[in-house]
Amino acid sequence: MTETLRGVGVSHGVAIGQVRHMGTAVLEPLARQTPTEEAPREQARARQAVEAVAADLQARGNLAGGEAQAVLEAQSLMALDPELMSDVERRITVGSTAERAVYDAFASYRALLANAGDYLAGRVADLDDVRNRIVARLMGVPMPGVPDSDEPYVLIARDLAPADTALLDPTLVLGFVTEEGGPTSHSAILARALGVPAVVAMPGATRMAEGVVVAVDGSTGEILVDPSEEKQQEWRQLAAERKAALSASTGPGQTSDGYRVPLLANIGGPADVPAAVAAGAEGVGLFRTEFLFLDDSTTAPSEEAQVAAYRKVLEAFPEGRVVVRVLDAGADKPLDFMAPGDEPNPALGVRGLRSLLDHPEVMQTQLRALAKAVAGLPVYLEVMAPMVADRIDAKAFADACRTAGLSAKFGAMVEIPSAALRARSILQEVEFLSLGTNDLAQYTFAADRQVGSLARLQDSWQPALLDLIAMAATAAKATGKSCGVCGEAAADPVLACVLTGLGVTSLSMGASAIPYVRATLAKYTLAQCTRAAAAARATDTADEARAAANQVLSGE
Repeated sequence: MTETLRGVGVSHGVAIGQVRHMGTAVLEPLARQTPTEEAPREQARARQAVEAVAADLQARGNLAGGEAQAVLEAQSLMALDPELMSDVERRITVGSTAERAVYDAFASYRALLANAGDYLAGRVADLDDVRNRIVARLMGVPMPGVPDSDEPYVLIARDLAPADTALLDPTLVLGFVTEEGGPTSHSAILARALGVPAVVAMPGATRMAEGVVVAVDGSTGEILVDPSEEKQQEWRQLAAERKAALSASTGPGQTSDGYRVPLLANIGGPADVPAAVAAGAEGVGLFRTEFLFLDDSTTAPSEEAQVAAYRKVLEAFPEGRVVVRVLDAGADKPLDFMAPGDEPNPALGVRGLRSLLDHPEVMQTQLRALAKAVAGLPVYLEVMAPMVADRIDAKAFADACRTAGLSAKFGAMVEIPSAALRARSILQEVEFLSLGTNDLAQYTFAADRQVGSLARLQDSWQPALLDLIAMAATAAKATGKSCGVCGEAAADPVLACVLTGLGVTSLSMGASAIPYVRATLAKYTLAQCTRAAAAARATDTADEARAAANQVLSGE
């Protein structure tokens, strides 16, 4: 008998195949004493294993490119953390084996992260993966990870480490389902970049039997366990119809009555550009520049290196629009040369623009590099600051742009509720707004975006979040300026219609979502989108908002 389950759909598409489970985590090493004279040998073993795992993660990142590269490089830095290595060596000195010392040192650091607030607590899964890889190498057992299979399958896991997600083979992994994670977790973001159907935050996912056939809808989050042949054929037909609709939809983003809504791509670096161009992106709505700075956390990249990297992206969109976010350091993206010192809650500390204002030389170098990179190119460059809280922040960034001789438009990201509430004030200093709905949801609901149990509060359909988006968009319209969305909310095709109805002027998303959003937006008039937005805001829960908008758009 077919069982129907539901999680959170985070990457479009339908997958039907047999279940394969992620390889199990490394078992806890035995605690045993080693003679003092063996300590140097054990310390050497530990260092070699750590360096090998860090190099492997770096290599995986280089191979994957784009957003995946930044995530994996951050994991590589975790492995090489000097304080962790010192703790490992200390434990070996007092009698631990290399594997047990690594296990215990990481456990201690894990506890600190788990209690450190939103962002750093969200890195626990990444830390666990690093630990498992080091311990596996020391114990001489296979690395935890994606199962070996000659046949395509649906991957099931408690959670997926970035190192595994980044290098999934779409010809073998038809889709994946996880118990943990949320719509803005690393796994979800990387799944969208790969174009692999995915469902996260599904309770009991790992209890599904190995080999059972499942049907996964990455758009709705629905999962059928052991579906009948008739039901499988029905879902395949649904997938074919969606694909046909996507193929028929080309050109710029617009409603059925011709109201233009530019559809832009979120990218993590030059490696993401080909997919964006292939998807028909009209430009870049979020160019995350962290990838340049994560290569070496001890020093900032040179101005020349930055100019070369930025120009590669700018050249790919002649006559298009490219919105660059300046360095967003701090919290889960710490950089040694910009370290703010001990913070009780880094997610609420010195991060984003605050960090840049503390290190003006870093910001000035980046802004000068952008000014040089765009020189002579027929591209519309816009530069924005992350984590803007108020007008004072906005003015400081605008002044920095002018000092650097940047002729591009400069704007502010709306990721903090105060910025949405006081958007009109902020727009007295900058020329555009861009809504980062991932962080805006996290800070609005005090809900860590990496915690699967809080996925309800990370749902972009939450009416309170829609209210904040409407406030920002209304303020921008009143001042004759633009207000885009570059968070993951824009990747939901129906929500994209609602955002348009709220007054958002552009939508930026992972490249794989662009065809879905383009095709859906083209079905409805601006008036329908506006009515759907009003209906969604009139509800009290995300589920009610989603249902109300769909009801309006379906004409019921």
